[in-house]
Amino acid sequence: MTDRAEITARLASRLKEERAAKGLSLDALAKLSGVSRSMLSQIERGESSPTVASLWNLTRALSIDFASLLDDDSEPAHPIREIVHADNTPVIRNRAAGCEIRILSAPDEVGGTEVYDIRFNAGAALESAPHKAGCVEHLTVLEGALAVVSEGERAEAGTGDTIRYAADVEHSILAEDQSRALLIVKNA
Repeated sequence: MTDRAEITARLASRLKEERAAKGLSLDALAKLSGVSRSMLSQIERGESSPTVASLWNLTRALSIDFASLLDDDSEPAHPIREIVHADNTPVIRNRAAGCEIRILSAPDEVGGTEVYDIRFNAGAALESAPHKAGCVEHLTVLEGALAVVSEGERAEAGTGDTIRYAADVEHSILAEDQSRALLIVKNA
């Protein structure tokens, strides 16, 4: 397909998707934009290339950005990017540490911002080697109580409390009783 044909096809597809997403008929969009129904139909079928004036009127009628019609995305952007059901959420069962770690962040976030839901058994000790330089962990206790030790300094938190601490040094999370926490690992 030539560049011009690709652009015409992309434009046709995006206009049709946007019209459908707004629940508009060809007639309704024609009235809103001032572009004839027959011209709209030809544009959406890729049989005609619209003028700049027609495109301007269509984008205003649809309340969309002009440039977004030509963006080279393989999929249109949707506000809900992904749904991961509980039975598909990756889980690490660390029996030695006495905890279960549910990985909530997307795989492409590894090394950036990582999010974990951690359930601790009584007496659990999750010990970690230093992460990347500048890494900080944010631990919010959802149930129970936890202690954090970061490079020898200890802090304790109860339900609803948050501890932020250096994770580019040896650190650990300790639970005397069953507890649950949300852990956000922020790499610099």
